[in-house]
Amino acid sequence: MHGAPGRLASGPPIAVIDIGSNSVRLVVYEGLTRAPTPIFNEKALCGLGREVLSTGRLAQDAVERAFAALRRFRALCDAMRVGRVLALATAAARDAQNGPAFIAECEAICGVSIELLTGKREAELAACGVVSGVHQPDGIVGDLGGGSLELVDVKGQKIGAGITLPLGGLALEDRSSKSPRKAEKIVRDTMPEAGVLSQLAGRTFYAVGGTWRALARLHMFQKGYPLHVMHGYTLPAKEALDFSRIVHRADPEALAHIDTVSDARRPLLTYGALVLENVVRLGRPSEVVISAMGVREGLLYSLLTPEARREDPLIAAAAELNLLRSRAPRHGEELVTWTDGFFASSLVLEESEEEARLRRAACLLADIGWRAHPDYRGEQSLNIIAHAAFVGVDHPGRGYIALAVYFRHMGLGEDEYGTRVLELVSTGMLDRARILGAAMRVAYLLSAAMPGILPRTPLKVQGDQLVLSVPQALAALINDRVVSRLRQLAKLIGREPQVVIAD
Repeated sequence: MHGAPGRLASGPPIAVIDIGSNSVRLVVYEGLTRAPTPIFNEKALCGLGREVLSTGRLAQDAVERAFAALRRFRALCDAMRVGRVLALATAAARDAQNGPAFIAECEAICGVSIELLTGKREAELAACGVVSGVHQPDGIVGDLGGGSLELVDVKGQKIGAGITLPLGGLALEDRSSKSPRKAEKIVRDTMPEAGVLSQLAGRTFYAVGGTWRALARLHMFQKGYPLHVMHGYTLPAKEALDFSRIVHRADPEALAHIDTVSDARRPLLTYGALVLENVVRLGRPSEVVISAMGVREGLLYSLLTPEARREDPLIAAAAELNLLRSRAPRHGEELVTWTDGFFASSLVLEESEEEARLRRAACLLADIGWRAHPDYRGEQSLNIIAHAAFVGVDHPGRGYIALAVYFRHMGLGEDEYGTRVLELVSTGMLDRARILGAAMRVAYLLSAAMPGILPRTPLKVQGDQLVLSVPQALAALINDRVVSRLRQLAKLIGREPQVVIAD
């Protein structure tokens, strides 16, 4: 814990050093958990793969930049008392003639052995990253690095055999002599070899890698999207195709909001857009979903026990925030069970599996804003939830959870929530968020956020009544405010409120 109550007691930090063809990165995670939280993340854009295809070697200036970055990363790991350092290298080091000597020096600097990933292994870890961060994925994972493109089929926790193609941004820039027209011919000639794309039609394409994230960020800002969270950002296939065509044909510097992309990334946008365009054109997916979880997170996921891998990452992350920030974490767990009974008793509130897991996550997060000023608890909670580093949830799901907790604090008035998070959710999801928020308002006023009360005061729909059952020993907890909130909730679901004091 290092004397930090805001940290989980999940063991010492674990670090991953990723020596990629474009960037060299260090990510230090709080611990090896189902929903690992980065506590430090730094990259150096070294461009190791810049000349590998044309010269067969890693450029010396790129090598020196990588060594300098790794010396700093090693010192940072020591300063942060990292318990375990994992290191991997990808296409540039794999393909270069001087790759073995480079890796040997990297190992001497880092003090750990470095796993030189094969294309197949890189595809497998990228797929593991998507499995770790997307709830029940079904589609093709595409990991675009500086040197290569890995493609692999994924469905649930089942991962297919991956392939690798020399279509990374730096590799294309090198092979085409920086000619977008030549690069387009290379991609069109190479992409049909990706037979896995024949399995993509009507499914989801999961885009992994910094260049595609930069492309999506550009799209996000041009569209005026209300949530600047990259993981789970979704583009309908036609929109992804049209946007990719525009970017790969345009001068990147002429694009609106290009300043949202780093200077070092901008030259690679053309090549990333070109590859994405051809993936969508040949594969005909239904949508493109951006995954911020890739090879590094996939490596951590592969180290978990089978039981830990089966955990829901959204629920795991919500449970961690509940533990760190709620007044009484057990109350959040009891709220899950209490609302289970309420929703299960009402045919009007029948839930899908996905709706139920979102509701349970919201219950675990319902009290994380309690330390804020009362007038701002709803707003603070909404902002934390909407912008948290959650995985296993799409953007509409984030919006639903955030709004439910907002309503729990701020009430249900139509004029109270001037937030763009509303743009993420459907009318039906908004109605459900208001109902859940109203139920939470009953629960928190009744129990004062303390455990041991909700299990004794079930809320159930019985015929045309909404019945709150209270034992005689807790009857003094019922007052006009509790009844008023029960009446609000009953009105939302078309029932009459009833408090029953049991013997």
